[in-house]
Amino acid sequence: MRINDLIIKETPDYVIINKPAGVLTIPDRHDNQLSSVQGLLKKHFGNIFTVHRLDKDTSGVILFAKNEAAHKYYSQAFEGRNVQKFYLGLVNGQLIPATGTIEEAIAEHPITKGKMVTAKKGKHAHTDYEVLEAFGLYSLVKLQIHTGRTHQIRVHMKHIGHPIAVDEMYGTNTPIMLSAIKKGYKLGKHDVEERPLLSRLALHSFQLHFTDQQGQPQVAEAPLAKDIQAVVTQLRKNSGIVPKLTL
Repeated sequence: MRINDLIIKETPDYVIINKPAGVLTIPDRHDNQLSSVQGLLKKHFGNIFTVHRLDKDTSGVILFAKNEAAHKYYSQAFEGRNVQKFYLGLVNGQLIPATGTIEEAIAEHPITKGKMVTAKKGKHAHTDYEVLEAFGLYSLVKLQIHTGRTHQIRVHMKHIGHPIAVDEMYGTNTPIMLSAIKKGYKLGKHDVEERPLLSRLALHSFQLHFTDQQGQPQVAEAPLAKDIQAVVTQLRKNSGIVPKLTL
């Protein structure tokens, strides 16, 4: 993995990365052998400062600061909710209504470490969603989070009964197979078993909208990751639904 292949935008103050799925944002405290975006950036740039995080299996846009002043500025921008964060996700089922707002407080699970739940005494959390394409089995959804709680999108989508696809913690870890989408699917001549189209969390950080230190509005975007896009392409082919947009 070459860091230059992941850079979306670089300035003297920040670098924006298209994070691959399966890579940590910051090093694991218990296993420093696992690769992280922060670790790769430190090797490349020297000093690097983490501003926000993405879950290991979430792909897409993430911003890192390159100096202390930028770290302070962008950390305050995220904490002050002055950054607009948009995600794309494949969720299980068909959402009705097709647009909605979820405002359910989130707290740590009382028993399972690392898991979150909706709870009245938790921290305020606010997610908006809009269905872009509905395929029956799955829906492609655009999500905006107004707060930054741990696993917020995953917890909120589970709460309304439509968990993110291939979410082991909040839904099911069953990978998405072409045979589940395509009628009359047959294995290729040389295939012993079917390979999954997608075997990780179907969530992608799509856009960040923010104002930089010079007061200029910026939009950073990462196109939908190839593995999620492959599923969407097959869903379009086999559902007979004309897409509203191409991502």
